[in-house]
Amino acid sequence: MFTGIIQAIGEVTAMQSRGGDLRLRVNTGKLSLDDVGLGDSICTNGVCLTVIELPGDGYWADVSVETLNFTTLGKLESGSRVNLEKALTATDRLGGHIVSGHVDGVGEVVSLEEDARSIRFVLRAPDALAKYIAHKGSICIDGTSLTVNAVSGAEFELNIIPQTMAETVFGQYRPGSKVNLEVDVIARYLERLMQGDNAASSGANAELSMSTLAESGYLGH
Repeated sequence: MFTGIIQAIGEVTAMQSRGGDLRLRVNTGKLSLDDVGLGDSICTNGVCLTVIELPGDGYWADVSVETLNFTTLGKLESGSRVNLEKALTATDRLGGHIVSGHVDGVGEVVSLEEDARSIRFVLRAPDALAKYIAHKGSICIDGTSLTVNAVSGAEFELNIIPQTMAETVFGQYRPGSKVNLEVDVIARYLERLMQGDNAASSGANAELSMSTLAESGYLGH
């Protein structure tokens, strides 16, 4: 579990193909690993990865085929910069929002422009994720917890302050850049719960309908 408050920018220093998947080495820069052990989790550009080796100045992690297929990690190269956050502890402040490190899909930067001292970004989410993105709701972009300023269809706006631009990889985004998206976990579970008993039926992941809501007791007669 994470908060979406980026603690450091790391750098990919090695990528090794391993039987169809990938082994990744990340130099963590200013991020201390003194309290990190083998098996611990580090959020890497929004993806929860398990530490399998600790060479001293960074960590090695295995990236599965599933993760390569549904995130941008397979597009990284040696020298790529990545957002890093260590797993949340029970005594930490929850400064962002609840982030699982389980990426829901890949979005794209549509445009960016200056807005006073901030930068206003427009991004496009996959159509299937648009329903989870709400005005003034939370979204995680490459591991960064952010507030949605406006929504129009599958596109949404973010206002990125100078601090965030300096301390995350947002400074390297350009129109066309691909980013990992994680929608608000509460929205995902709420949708599943609203399916009621129908959730156990085949095809329960289909769109909610008025009849489904009525059968589950969410609509009055």
